[in-house]
Amino acid sequence: MRLQGKINNWDDDKGFGFVEQNGGGERAFVHIKAWKARFRRPTNGDVIIYELARENNNRLKAVNVQFSKDSRHSSKRGVSKQNSRFGHYFFIAFIGLLITSTALSKLPLIVPLYFLLMSVITFCVYAFDKSAARDGRWRTPESTLHIWSLIGGWPGALLAQNILRHKSSKASFKRVYKVTVLLNVGIIFWLHTAQGETVLHHAMALPYIAIVENTMLEFIHYLKQEISTLFVI
Repeated sequence: MRLQGKINNWDDDKGFGFVEQNGGGERAFVHIKAWKARFRRPTNGDVIIYELARENNNRLKAVNVQFSKDSRHSSKRGVSKQNSRFGHYFFIAFIGLLITSTALSKLPLIVPLYFLLMSVITFCVYAFDKSAARDGRWRTPESTLHIWSLIGGWPGALLAQNILRHKSSKASFKRVYKVTVLLNVGIIFWLHTAQGETVLHHAMALPYIAIVENTMLEFIHYLKQEISTLFVI
């Protein structure tokens, strides 16, 4: 059972002291080697998380020790990693859906091209805001970042959050971001319905759609050339 207590009578030269359990209970011996991982030396008054074990001389000792703050941070990091993995799987599933639907002629080519273009722009917007935050320049409002995600740039936003580590830990921002993702996914599924297919069919008949699609293809071709040039260099 994991217990919480406060260190007292700590002798830093010898590397040991005692811990008194919160709410009362028998105090236990604690040695510096009992820490699973630590980034500083213990001091009197530190709150720790630990387990109890009994030595051969029947004395209680603390084992598997962590500072209380480290334990909380470790828990948050674990949740963050789980969310990050889920985001990666969700991203891959969404891209797979777009590619499969396009290959099966369920969606026109302009749809995945649109998401790609919006994602590139959104990633750049995040990168600009990250740079501005670091240099103390004018920042991009969070509402603007959400708008770019809402209009199709959410995959680029996800990549920016993970690669640039920007806006990846603010809970209120992440909640709104998830709403923009769900709305985008909802639209894609709606486009697979009879009503959505009809609306998409009428939209594709408009002359400017072909112009937009060709422009996107030219832009993607340009990006490929630039990226290949970077790798050659």
